[in-house]
Amino acid sequence: MEDWPDLQRYQAANAELAPPANGERRVVLLGDSITDGWDLGAAFPGKPYINRGISGQTTPQMLIRFRPDVIDLQPFAVVILAGTNDIAGNTGPVRLEDIQANLASMCELAGVHGIHVVLSSVLPIHDYARDTEGYALIASQWRPPEKIRALNEWLKTYAAQHGQVYLDYFSAMADEQGWLRADLADDGLHPNARGYAVMAPLVEKALAALV
Repeated sequence: MEDWPDLQRYQAANAELAPPANGERRVVLLGDSITDGWDLGAAFPGKPYINRGISGQTTPQMLIRFRPDVIDLQPFAVVILAGTNDIAGNTGPVRLEDIQANLASMCELAGVHGIHVVLSSVLPIHDYARDTEGYALIASQWRPPEKIRALNEWLKTYAAQHGQVYLDYFSAMADEQGWLRADLADDGLHPNARGYAVMAPLVEKALAALV
């Protein structure tokens, strides 16, 4: 609780980071464990993409981090992937309206500082996985699909209304039942290598739309 938003996580790395070079289109990926676990160097070789994901985080924590971990890095764009842990109640019960307000505040801060925004959909989840003892891992117990869909609909609408790009991971990663494809995540939530391989070109397409 001494550093609830975990501001110290990237403090040293931020201090060591030089300003963007002339013509550099720096991109910050802000998010939770799905971003934190992504090897951006391997996924986007040679690209000035900076990972600022922190496992387990929710949108109020990211909103507090937004200045040191996004604005102060002077990026061309920020790719925000957030909301699944809010839905799961990681930092307490929260209404969808509160998640939306936090995301809108991040977008407004970015706009004031001339940072383009890519708003990512929350990924689907699945209940296909089992633990090492063979028991089912019920991801939907903490992340009801209807709440994920409702937040994604808001994200899509908000992006369209405010001139931002909506990055639709959900449609590309869901199966015919609307669950996260079994081959893209081993635990029902976090993408595996195949999952990240689906996501990477979607990021590049979204960023190209900004240009």
